[in-house]
Amino acid sequence: MTEHRTAVVIGAGPAGLMAASELARAGHDVLVTEAKPSVARKLLMAGKSGLNLTKDEPVDQLITSYGAAAEWLAPIVGAFDAEAIQDWARGLGQDLFTGSTGRVFPKVMKASPLVRAWLGELSTQGVEIRTRWRWTGWDADALAFQTPGGAQKVMADVTVLALGGASWARLGSDAAWVPWLEAAGAEIAPLQPANAGLQVDWSQHMAQHFGQPIKGVRWQAGALTSRGEAVISQRGLEGGGIYSISAAVRDGAELIADLLPDLSNEEVIGRLSRPRGKASWANHLRKSLKLGAARMALLQEFGRPLPQDPAALAAVIKALKVSHDGLRPIDEAISSAGGITRASLDGGLMLTARPGVFCAGEMLDWEAPTGGYLLTGCFATGRWAGRHAAERLGTVATTQQ
Repeated sequence: MTEHRTAVVIGAGPAGLMAASELARAGHDVLVTEAKPSVARKLLMAGKSGLNLTKDEPVDQLITSYGAAAEWLAPIVGAFDAEAIQDWARGLGQDLFTGSTGRVFPKVMKASPLVRAWLGELSTQGVEIRTRWRWTGWDADALAFQTPGGAQKVMADVTVLALGGASWARLGSDAAWVPWLEAAGAEIAPLQPANAGLQVDWSQHMAQHFGQPIKGVRWQAGALTSRGEAVISQRGLEGGGIYSISAAVRDGAELIADLLPDLSNEEVIGRLSRPRGKASWANHLRKSLKLGAARMALLQEFGRPLPQDPAALAAVIKALKVSHDGLRPIDEAISSAGGITRASLDGGLMLTARPGVFCAGEMLDWEAPTGGYLLTGCFATGRWAGRHAAERLGTVATTQQ
């Protein structure tokens, strides 16, 4: 037999749970299905190191971090911006604080209390959640699932897809949905790594620096710049400073590191031109610039042979070209770029090729840096899709009366 439900949300991450909440708040019967044994696994994993819910910025500033998607995301994020997200989290009993950079966190610095409170609210709203229900596409007009009880089919008046992108497949975002949506007539921009580390084939002398943080560097790739910290790892360069400019690197821009961003070129030349007495050039360089072990290692790795002329060496230090082998694989990235294009959706995030099917979260064609922007986009698109799915149900019900 085929089960019938008013609204089905597929994917129990932040976008899916937000869509379910909006549908339930509008008074509709909601079933949430999740392929994994538990919900919000990627959110919980991200929250282990401090759940960065959003960035406390005015929406006109916040939206600029969404790049090419900023224009069409503006009304969606504007309807559920940083202030609204904070109000929502506080409504679930979470005490928040805003860091010096504007990033907003729960005071407990974990995701699990928020998720528990959210699931409790959904339960009181009557939302049913079924785990280990893996969506396998459509069977005619029915949603097909592989479940612990075997193959199941569900007919839904509206469906919200919130299946994630293609990063961290072990947590549920495996992009298995791509061929099913393409077959349904949706246009899918190729999925690519976003907020990803760099692959670097280090020389042997770098091994002693693995795990060391790199601070006080300005990273630049194309139009993107960052003063964030990075880490020298065995496989390359990791950390927020690299993640935030990785989109430009992915698109072919050269990566440049300014090892002394707080000094002008002339100031660096001046320091290098000081008399060095009997000190070796290497010791003079170390003492005059105070680069520290990590930055010195980068300079030696990518700048050799180092020029002896102060002006020439200053130019290298202020614009060190970082050689690499591209981004880490997509499954190791924090998020992914690409997905269902805006042209495939109407203003409510409904697939034009499949009326009644709405889409939200990372499976849409947008990307953003870490720092609260990713979760803001997921929350906002989930809420938007849920609200418009509820409106469609109301419109259909009115028409049928």
